[in-house]
Amino acid sequence: MDEETRIRIEAATYRRLVQHLMQDRPEVQNIDMMNLAGFCRNCLSRWYQEAAEREGIDLDKAGARAIVYGMPYDEWQARHQRPATAEQQAAFEKAFAENVGKPG
Repeated sequence: MDEETRIRIEAATYRRLVQHLMQDRPEVQNIDMMNLAGFCRNCLSRWYQEAAEREGIDLDKAGARAIVYGMPYDEWQARHQRPATAEQQAAFEKAFAENVGKPG
């Protein structure tokens, strides 16, 4: 497989993942994703922002989240995010520290 084809396939795969998370399964909570898989939609937006920066593109956190979420993050939260239980929050603290770093 040549490099250009590989990049197109990877891009299509990423777009399908975003579609799955945003349109097909918006009820899946970020906290559950982080607790089970070690990443969530916010991680995807951070990775997007980091990739843009490596290409010399200035993209802030809110802009990256709007790209991944397809809307402002606050709007996504209002539509889809439920309050976390104490158990979910405790598991999140551990998963976040292991996969991202110290929360904050």
